[in-house]
Amino acid sequence: MATDEELVIKAKAGDANAMNDILERHKSLVNKISRSYFLLGGDIEDIIQEGMIGLYKAIQGFEPNKSASFKTFATTCIKHQIISLVKKASSQKNTILSNALPITEQNEDDEEGLLEIILPSTLPQPDDKVIERESLTELQEKIKKLLSPLEIKVLSLYLQGFSYQEIAKKGDISKKSIDNALSRIKYKLAFLKKVN
Repeated sequence: MATDEELVIKAKAGDANAMNDILERHKSLVNKISRSYFLLGGDIEDIIQEGMIGLYKAIQGFEPNKSASFKTFATTCIKHQIISLVKKASSQKNTILSNALPITEQNEDDEEGLLEIILPSTLPQPDDKVIERESLTELQEKIKKLLSPLEIKVLSLYLQGFSYQEIAKKGDISKKSIDNALSRIKYKLAFLKKVN
């Protein structure tokens, strides 16, 4: 089996099969990263599509003689592309998103797993770090108050890319309960958006 780096070299030289192989090989990485972002009013498919564009750009821009592996480089490119989508959306007609803040919370079950939710902020200047930190803390507290422990666990696992079946197994709950929890989460976070 060819390494990522070998496939990238072939893909950059015009080998369509190598391009398809590398895109397919890292599609799950795109899905996992995309699920780490929750954009109110947004669609996960749009985020995944943007992540795939980031993966394609990683293939085009990767230099094998650098110290980073392709997967590390691709991860950075995918995240950058998704964050650019949020910024672009905020600079156009979706002005409510112009001051989006990431909320990260450590998952108890996975030391490396992060829950990152993009929420609108009414901050006049999002670059002001002091105000951002204060607002971030407030938003984290609001979310913790709005969501039940089960909903926080379900959302965290869902955003890490786990399927309903995997969440059901980890949380010892039915798939229907997961679906209901995600519906409640969406409603509650939409309400939070209206309040802010």
